[in-house]
Amino acid sequence: MKRVWLNLQFYPAFFLFSLVAIPALALSVAALAPFIGHRRAMRRFRRAISWYGWVVINVLPFPLVRVRYEDAGGELPPGGALVVCNHRSTSDPFLMACLPREYVQIVNDWPFRLPVLGFFARCAGYLSVKEMPVDEFYARAGRLLADGVGLIAFPEGTRSASRNVGPFHSSVFRLALQRQVPIVPVCIIGNERIPLRGTGWLDPGVIRVRKLPAILPDEYRAWSPFQLKARVRDRIVAELAAVEGAA
Repeated sequence: MKRVWLNLQFYPAFFLFSLVAIPALALSVAALAPFIGHRRAMRRFRRAISWYGWVVINVLPFPLVRVRYEDAGGELPPGGALVVCNHRSTSDPFLMACLPREYVQIVNDWPFRLPVLGFFARCAGYLSVKEMPVDEFYARAGRLLADGVGLIAFPEGTRSASRNVGPFHSSVFRLALQRQVPIVPVCIIGNERIPLRGTGWLDPGVIRVRKLPAILPDEYRAWSPFQLKARVRDRIVAELAAVEGAA
């Protein structure tokens, strides 16, 4: 019964909130853009997207879905960073609204096919690894990092829909080695059924977004891309096992 009530609560609220909030946020940033310059306007635009996502995950499904952000890593050095997450559900991109700072997500092409949301993702500079040549991806991602914009990646490439972590792809780790930026592992816990893969049904539950200590360039500079992706994946897998084993 709770599951039915959650879905009856969430989806009408989601569509109504999106209908009001998306144009309001877009217009507010557009109105300021001529006076604050392109870079500051983009920062505000990306933070507006994060604010929208924060409401979607924390307010609309409450109290049947609760999201807890846990910072086990402390403050990051200034500048761009690469956030690396496990990938269990289509709710994962929305959960990134928990993170402070300004971020752009590295995605497959499916988020860009979403009505309205896909358009604004493109406007915010989100990067699709499937829609551009490798050199262009590295160039655009490098410029974002140089501007102090963080990048969020799900290197499994597709959601696992279980507690297992799939193999990581190497592209973002090659980028980190090129640009020598901090790598921040993030564990997403508890949302493999929020929603269940292949459906839009949400189950009640508690989702935890747990940020781990950053891996700094001085630590990984001598590693190969394969070693780097393997060690980042191992840290995420170990943390997931520790947290879920203790639950």
